[in-house]
Amino acid sequence: MLADKHRAEIEAILAKYPPEHRRSAAMPLLYLAQQEYGHVTQAALQEVAELIGADRTQVGSLVGFYTLYHDQPGGTYRLQICTDLPCALRGAETFAEKLCENLGVRLGGTTPDGMITVEGVMCLAGCDRAPMFQVQGADGIHYHENQTVESAMKVVDDLRRKSSHA
Repeated sequence: MLADKHRAEIEAILAKYPPEHRRSAAMPLLYLAQQEYGHVTQAALQEVAELIGADRTQVGSLVGFYTLYHDQPGGTYRLQICTDLPCALRGAETFAEKLCENLGVRLGGTTPDGMITVEGVMCLAGCDRAPMFQVQGADGIHYHENQTVESAMKVVDDLRRKSSHA
């Protein structure tokens, strides 16, 4: 369990919030769980809910809303393409479709090498620079704006090269 392995870190997170606002610790605790398991497991959702005194459904809604959290395993990197209406009007859906073709996956899928999961997300706050995506990996989140399939494939190639040297 998370509390057994990360007790000191959990206590430090909870100490940042007054007891009556313990629910505010949900996001950092979810992030800790995701770092531990690679995604937020159902058991981790329950544990975080118990730690903060909230319903599992309330904690789960955070995972469903924020692109930072994942409730399913995925690749080493998550390439998240903004596909909401303003970005779609700038070609994001076609971009996503063609990029997936190049990678040999469907939107939501992971490349056969387990390296890249491609996801469609809502609003990355760069509508005027679409098509755009963010890459989430162990080294943080990086944004890529005004993309073409070719420039996105270069990003993917760089990620693969970087992983092979790690």
